[in-house]
Amino acid sequence: MTERTLKPVMRSARLLAVVSFVVVFCASAFCASAAAQQNTQNQKAVSLDGDKISGEDASKPFAALEEEMRAKRAIKFAEKEYQENLDRARDLSSLGVSIVASFKQNKGLDQEDFKKLEKVEKLAKGIRRAAGGSEDDVDMEKPPTDLAAALDMMGDLSKSLKDKVEKTPKHVISAAVIDEANVLLELIRIVRSLSPKV
Repeated sequence: MTERTLKPVMRSARLLAVVSFVVVFCASAFCASAAAQQNTQNQKAVSLDGDKISGEDASKPFAALEEEMRAKRAIKFAEKEYQENLDRARDLSSLGVSIVASFKQNKGLDQEDFKKLEKVEKLAKGIRRAAGGSEDDVDMEKPPTDLAAALDMMGDLSKSLKDKVEKTPKHVISAAVIDEANVLLELIRIVRSLSPKV
């Protein structure tokens, strides 16, 4: 080859080498930039919108938020249940006192007293259930044999049950509350059996 033809070939080769180098450099710079941008997005877990979370990290904050909301609902539900149980115990105690007072005044139980007795029974079952108990037959050591003694015992037991419920912390299964509720339910059965039907 002559020097004349060799020069344009050499220029073309150099030009081709420079162009190739520039293309490779730009391509690698572009890839590095894209990788860095991807890394930055993954680390920050924020998309271009700024308020959306992207990728696998998206589920983590939402799962944590959902778990926190679930825990708050559970706490609120437990607090509500506890408060309802306290209300049951207070209602039961006042109804028990009312029935005993009515019996002492009237020397017997009337239709209204039997309705109150039925409500006392429902409240005692609710208290027992909230305390973690279930239906259980109770054998009283010395069951009362007359209506006056049964009602006095029921009045005392309804006050005692209220005090125990008030002193029992939340989330605690109280055997004493369950036992007293069961004895109270047995007393209600005895009162019904000893009372003349109205």
